[in-house]
Amino acid sequence: MELCLRIMMDRDFARLLNPALRHIGAYTVEGGQQADIKLNQNESPFDLPLWMKDAILDEFKHESWNRYPDILPFRGIKAYAEFMGISSESVMMSNGSNEMLYTIFLACLTKGSKVVIPEPSFSLYEKLAVLLQAQRVSVSMHEDLSFDVPEIIKRAQEEKAAFIVLSTPNNPTGKSLSLEEIRRIVSEVDAIVLVDEAYVEFSKEESALGQVEEMHRLIVLRTMSKALALAGMRIGFAVTNPCLMAEIAKPKIPFTSSRLAEITLSHVLDNYYLVDEAVNYILKERARMYDALKKIKSVKVFESDTNFIIIRVSDAKKVFLSLAGEGILVRNVSGYPLMENCLRFNVGLKEENDFLLEKLSALR
Repeated sequence: MELCLRIMMDRDFARLLNPALRHIGAYTVEGGQQADIKLNQNESPFDLPLWMKDAILDEFKHESWNRYPDILPFRGIKAYAEFMGISSESVMMSNGSNEMLYTIFLACLTKGSKVVIPEPSFSLYEKLAVLLQAQRVSVSMHEDLSFDVPEIIKRAQEEKAAFIVLSTPNNPTGKSLSLEEIRRIVSEVDAIVLVDEAYVEFSKEESALGQVEEMHRLIVLRTMSKALALAGMRIGFAVTNPCLMAEIAKPKIPFTSSRLAEITLSHVLDNYYLVDEAVNYILKERARMYDALKKIKSVKVFESDTNFIIIRVSDAKKVFLSLAGEGILVRNVSGYPLMENCLRFNVGLKEENDFLLEKLSALR
């Protein structure tokens, strides 16, 4: 403790650090990550069944734990590529899609280069741009939180942006771009376009994955944390044409994906019917919750194309704390542009959703 106090008093070390650190903070989750009803991190409410965990661990225990895994997770890449029906050369596996975001941003941005980021969107995009000292070109969503496609194209053209990042379906708004809108952006702008499809399994819109061979400046990002219920296993993927993949893979940190993650991925893909069942359950619950929320006078609910729902209340902080006091953890997203007094919560189990609806119905 005494050493920390002395270090804190010596401010001179700050001049040796990346100056961008002055403009960002460490990632935190308001309210923590433990609650009786945890709906604040857009997770699946369904864990893997024990019989599958047993099979995964039985296979993993025969691995050599004293040896490094492959430099890159080639077996996981091969399994995912075969499942998706694409070439392994078009795929990169990472330790969660967040690690892949770091890799792609490092490959695509330098100091002073321009990146178009619609607002509001996933906070990590802006954080990475700031760290790399790139210039952010922000494009506001419409008042209903939908994308302003003409403005995205216009600003990218005017600013001669080299990179565009699109979260669709978007976190935190829950809105999606259509495939036609994505194609329009890619075709009309001279930039690499990253399409983050973390929530695509819950969307009514078609994935952009089938466009990567035709559209050579398109990268599609996927995560196994949401629909595939593997948030604790940290598995993500990027998909693009082999030529672009060879370049963006250069800053990729080696050895970041474990054999346990690869084995888990293989077992889940072999039993994908479990994912389909979970997604169908979540979509039905989402529709039921949306209808119920529309009937609550003190709540404004936004349509969602994800596994979470956005509502607007009179005092988000007060409601957040009230729900936390009842053992329900949601996300206060009021700090985002256009989202004053908004709360976000993912669809949980029916009994969890019912309890949340009951408490929201009692708001005055």
